Amino acid sequence: MSELADRTIAALRTEHDTLVALLAERGDGKLTAPSGAGEWTVAQVLSHLGSGAEIGRAPIARAAGESVPAETNQEIWARWDAAAPADQAAGFVASNARWLETVEALTPEQRSSLKIDMGFLPEPVPLETAVGLRLNEVANHTWDVRVALDPEAEVLPESAAALVELLAGPLSFLLGWVAKPAELPGPAALAAPGAGVLIDDKVTLTTTPPAAPTATLTGAPGAVIRLLNGRLKAPFTANVTLEGALTLPDLGRVFPGF
Repeated sequence: MSELADRTIAALRTEHDTLVALLAERGDGKLTAPSGAGEWTVAQVLSHLGSGAEIGRAPIARAAGESVPAETNQEIWARWDAAAPADQAAGFVASNARWLETVEALTPEQRSSLKIDMGFLPEPVPLETAVGLRLNEVANHTWDVRVALDPEAEVLPESAAALVELLAGPLSFLLGWVAKPAELPGPAALAAPGAGVLIDDKVTLTTTPPAAPTATLTGAPGAVIRLLNGRLKAPFTANVTLEGALTLPDLGRVFPGF
């Protein structure tokens, strides 16, 4: 059994329960408000998360032996995009809950042995990688929703801790996709809460800060996850500081986000 996979699934449950409670308390009338994700509204982010849960559940369920009807990603996205904002929100709650129920029901042996064909990776991956990819998506996009409803929102600490381990390990390939290290004129080493970010010809995340950093980022543990995913930018930087030879705009060019 993968202890990191277990903690990742637990973090995803916490993300879901936190967001569902916040939507029930403050979501009415906010679904068409801007989210933290660029030009998307709150409802559009929820639609993205809901369709992603539907798409991402299928390969895990198939690996566990369930027969899942075939439907293309384009068909699923079109169905979600056509829904009204309230239906997108309700659909997210149901679809994400079903994803969670599927992975939470896996036995210890399945959690250790399953290989998941995600469809966009060169080979099937362990469950740890599959649920890690989902946590990276969920932690950032639920923050996009939460910050629209609560300006003091931060990536949840359980998710941040798991993602540092994941991005330093089985999900390190993601940094090759999202980072643009050539945007800096030379190597840099960033000390961050519970992590280090080494920028050279590639970006490497470590689980401990570097001994001689170029710059130091201070804030909540979730700040480094937002940084890596292009979400540590105005107006969402009030609770972080950066000291040293780098600026937040410098880092924003390296990590433009998605």
